Amino acid sequence: MSGDRYFVDTNVILYTYDTKSPRKRERAETWLRWLWEHAAGAISWQVLQEFYWNAVQKFGADPTAVRKHVPLLCELGPPEMTLGMMERAWFWTDQASVSFWDALIVAAAERARCRWLLSEDFQPGREFGGITVVNPFEAVPH
Repeated sequence: MSGDRYFVDTNVILYTYDTKSPRKRERAETWLRWLWEHAAGAISWQVLQEFYWNAVQKFGADPTAVRKHVPLLCELGPPEMTLGMMERAWFWTDQASVSFWDALIVAAAERARCRWLLSEDFQPGREFGGITVVNPFEAVPH
């Protein structure tokens, strides 16, 4: 793994649309702003798809507004989904006993050469090879 790149899981982006959790919304916005300022963020196509669907379905966000947000997030350079990434996800499913969808997140984080995985859905401090999970709602950017 190289550098201090942070892979952003779906929940971090979704909380920017959550009006019922102002603390988490503020923390998510702080993290995303910091990642943009430091060019340290990464994302995957899976995250973008989950973000769009859940923002519209779960939070009732205007689809047009969310659709404008997606191209901006694409500037984080989601890696192409390949058979190799899928095989790596199978590896993590078998080795780490995580769901296939979570394993795809880890595989994408590896492909993007991230050192950190920002998510509240994984156990904070858990390591997947050279990637360490950070709960962005319990930690501040550094």
